[in-house]
Amino acid sequence: MSGVGLRRASAGLAPTGTLRATINLGNPVLAQGTVDEPSGLTVDLAREVAARLEVPLTFACFDAARASFEALRSGRADIGFLAVEPARALEVDFTAPYVVIEGVFAVADISPLSTTDDVDRDGVRIGVKEGSAYDLFLTRCLEHATVVRGKEGVDAFVNGGLEVVAGIRAPMTAYVSDEPGLRLLEPAFMQIQQAVCVPRQRPPEALAYLCEVVEELKASGFVAEALRRSNRSDATVAPPG
Repeated sequence: MSGVGLRRASAGLAPTGTLRATINLGNPVLAQGTVDEPSGLTVDLAREVAARLEVPLTFACFDAARASFEALRSGRADIGFLAVEPARALEVDFTAPYVVIEGVFAVADISPLSTTDDVDRDGVRIGVKEGSAYDLFLTRCLEHATVVRGKEGVDAFVNGGLEVVAGIRAPMTAYVSDEPGLRLLEPAFMQIQQAVCVPRQRPPEALAYLCEVVEELKASGFVAEALRRSNRSDATVAPPG
């Protein structure tokens, strides 16, 4: 990108002179660490974008995607890392995905539900983390089953005596492993496409620049290496956008 183009992209992405990135620590596949010392793929991506723009970087860390989304929607953050969903696309603009993560269901061992295809039926209640990508997806796609939202999906599942709990594969696999009497349903019910996003009112040069950077970082191995550094084998690099 030319010097003029880079300046325009920088002005669009960091209008305050500092790139403000929102990080969802509630997704352990993409972000780890603490509010004061976040780490993981999304942190690495934010640092790389800021370095290329030659601007300072600050983090606003939250424990849920809905809080990260609100920071973007309200203009308190400049870039975020969220799953692509039509409801969110009304407020933010997305790049192509950089990784793909699976969403899965878990049920009690004694449940009559055998596969993912059995879940969408009358009387089935599914615990989800409110505002998560799978909450939005299931709310949009289910025809018979009912979504029950909680601060954490597993809390809604346990406290409400629900039939099913939904989540991303890594923490759901760990949950089932730690809790006797539970099992995962296969196959995955969704492929969660994680992308970089910006508030919709930002200039088009800002999104165009991010799209270029994301494609370059996927092709160069940056994304794959960042996943390896954080010991995450439960996400795959997305294909070229």
